Amino acid sequence: MIKNTLFLDALKGKEVQRPPVWMMRQAGRFLPEFRAMRDQYDFFTRCQTPELAAEITLMPIQRFPLDAAILFSDILVIPQAMGMPFEMKESVGPFLANPIASKEDVDRLQNAPVEESLDYVFKAISITKELLKNEIPLIGFAGSPWTIFCYAVEGKGSKTFDRAKAFAFKNTELAHILLQKITDYTIEYLLKKVEYGVDAVQIFDSWGGLLSPKDYEEFSWKYINQIVEALAEKAPVIVFGKGCWFALDAMSKSKASALGVDWTITPQKAREFSGGRITLQGNFDPAKLLLSPQKIYDEAQQMVREFGVRNYIANLGHGILPNIPLENAASFVKAIVEYKA
Repeated sequence: MIKNTLFLDALKGKEVQRPPVWMMRQAGRFLPEFRAMRDQYDFFTRCQTPELAAEITLMPIQRFPLDAAILFSDILVIPQAMGMPFEMKESVGPFLANPIASKEDVDRLQNAPVEESLDYVFKAISITKELLKNEIPLIGFAGSPWTIFCYAVEGKGSKTFDRAKAFAFKNTELAHILLQKITDYTIEYLLKKVEYGVDAVQIFDSWGGLLSPKDYEEFSWKYINQIVEALAEKAPVIVFGKGCWFALDAMSKSKASALGVDWTITPQKAREFSGGRITLQGNFDPAKLLLSPQKIYDEAQQMVREFGVRNYIANLGHGILPNIPLENAASFVKAIVEYKA
């Protein structure tokens, strides 16, 4: 039995004394011990070596009193397993030399059983669960099908993903075939993660906010909801769509247990748009972690006051930035842990 159930209680809508707290991308780049390891091993070596992934997962847990751990991995392990050889290039980020551009490219994608192609992820879960000693829950995650689609077609990161959007609009039938393939593989992957012991899963829709509400329904939410439907009876599902405040109403009527929100919407509007039906997670602007520790503490506590303690998980509105001082991250966590209504 997990000793600290605060995170899972919040996902179930139970009454809690304070909200749980964790930070997106907490297992990684702002920690000096992570940077030291980065000098020894490249990014995907760290992802694909179970012992290293487990060690990185525990790094923030050993520093801060967080209420959940999130497995160190990357959303691109799924397209890699499907036959898209993504690499992480210096000063470029995710890079695919031959992006998806035709029906032949889509037809060539592989569908090997996830337990074979992504066995290193499941081994990392087993090691991490053992190291956590049932102290706190472990979160597994995947990218949304639309977000994976964006990288697969664009071939690299982008502020606008014009190439990916144009592909979806011009080659709609083929786009849906690709999105469905990614969705099916993601479902298989997340179900296997739950089988190996993760206590909840989060879907990151990093680029859904680039779509209009109508296009979001067609190219993103429809596929996310398939994942939610497949997972909801097995484990709590959190859906985080950056810039997707316009979809909160539809999302809140799904079987998701919680919705992540970014800093572009107020807590009051987030509650209003989600109808008070569901637990919300977020939405501290990561750049505000560059303020003074006292200011961070005050603003984080104000965030909790505005969201309310119940049906709420304190978090950032996106991943923690690599240049955040440790004492500032500590101040954010401390503000939540010490919160009293």
